[in-house]
Amino acid sequence: MTEKQSIYYITTSIPYVNGRPHIGFALEAVQTDTLARHHRMIGDDTRYLSGTDENALTVVQAAELAGENVEEMVERHAEAFRAIQDPLEVRYDDFIRTATDPRHWPGAQKLWRKCADAGDIYKRHYQGQYCINCERFYREEELVDGKCPIHGTVPETVDEENYFFRLSKYQDALSELIRSNTMLVQPEHRREEILSFIDSGLEDFSISRRSLRGHGWGVPVPDDPDQVMYVWVDALSNYITALDYATDGELYERYWRNADQRVHIVGKDIIRFHAVYWPAFLLSAGEPLPTAINVHEFLLSGGEKMSKSRGNTVDPLELVEIYGNDAVRYWLLRDMPRSSDGNFTHERLIGRYNEDLANDLGNLVNRSIGMLQRYRDGVVPEVGRDEVGVLHGIAQDIPEKMDAAFDAFDFRTAIAAIWELVTAANKYIDDQKPWEIAKAAKNGDDLADARLDLVLADLIETIRLLAVHLAPFIPLGAERIANQAGFSLADGGRPTSRDWDDALAGQTLPKAAPVFPRIEVAEETE
Repeated sequence: MTEKQSIYYITTSIPYVNGRPHIGFALEAVQTDTLARHHRMIGDDTRYLSGTDENALTVVQAAELAGENVEEMVERHAEAFRAIQDPLEVRYDDFIRTATDPRHWPGAQKLWRKCADAGDIYKRHYQGQYCINCERFYREEELVDGKCPIHGTVPETVDEENYFFRLSKYQDALSELIRSNTMLVQPEHRREEILSFIDSGLEDFSISRRSLRGHGWGVPVPDDPDQVMYVWVDALSNYITALDYATDGELYERYWRNADQRVHIVGKDIIRFHAVYWPAFLLSAGEPLPTAINVHEFLLSGGEKMSKSRGNTVDPLELVEIYGNDAVRYWLLRDMPRSSDGNFTHERLIGRYNEDLANDLGNLVNRSIGMLQRYRDGVVPEVGRDEVGVLHGIAQDIPEKMDAAFDAFDFRTAIAAIWELVTAANKYIDDQKPWEIAKAAKNGDDLADARLDLVLADLIETIRLLAVHLAPFIPLGAERIANQAGFSLADGGRPTSRDWDDALAGQTLPKAAPVFPRIEVAEETE
């Protein structure tokens, strides 16, 4: 009986276009891409959405400060975010722009109308402390010495009449959804943070701005041209407007209404919008909710949060140009902690690449292929499988361990499962000493000759499996490993314990070539 194909929809948050992409967004894009690649590999019908948030006041202000036309600045920066795909090997299925995509405004206005029809939108006067960089109001007790806790800037006092959303109405429903994991919020300490926020009491909040304050920039409130939607209302709706929500299109039906998983990957600074405001809008409109919200921590530079406003960002495309795609993707996935902030340095990236990829994995591939060339002229031996070795036992557990790690959004643990096989294979070479077996075989020992076939076949099969398992993490490097083993990842297929069957037996493999050349660091001179 054929197993039913799952439908998996995954999104990044959409970044403001008040500057170029920095490595903090690259982290999110690569994490999301890795999850999407994994689900495609296991046969899920997968769709990956990203895009740009273009209607924020901070975007208008950035253009004014730069003396630029807003439309021109937005166009340039939006294209820069779209263009990270190729250098980072990130493969969006769709990319939505909230200012120019014809699907977006009608969809955002449809969501507004459905919330209004439910009686959840009303108009009243409001005064509050507003951080433009965060695009949110803060209570006095949330400020630190009167400043935004994220950006360290003094909020502006906003005093105007706006539309409000009845968030308080959904307090109990949201609490139950998260406590029951019907809407999974991960990791656990972020789930507890949101539950604590909900339990402290939800207040109705402003969801529109006077159009004049943003110079008319933004999505107009239906039937009220003097107001534009609060940026988070229109920004959050991108997850469904990109699926033709405005017209109840086929994509919306498939990837939202009927999806098995609807997953958002977001940073910890915007968890409240995604785990409280967004599901409340959907509850009001009678639409399905996200099934999971994974929250990643900040990627710091010099111990501080990377921020365009602070000017301490790291350009991920420059890193790829200097160190290569494999080094950047692998570091982001391997070294970013699950439950605390990470700290980027060039030294840490180089060290991790050289230790794991160049030394452990690269040397394993090079030694194995080199010995196959030296002892069997590059032809993969055909062997019986009566004897099941240690490598097979480790390899057969990897798919289950990876599935569990990905379900928990734990990239480090998923990589660790693969690295058990890398470590075991290197130890296998040291323990078996194929060079000594080859010497005995050369002297006419038939048992040694058969043993050499088995050892080499095990190593080549290990390399094949490693190439496939690593494909979601480092697709370019994984393809080079596959090519060394005489196949292409484009052939598809996921390895399981049943795949330890000498799939490459009889093939002549190409000569060994470095798959992960070391990154040499020039010594400083006085």
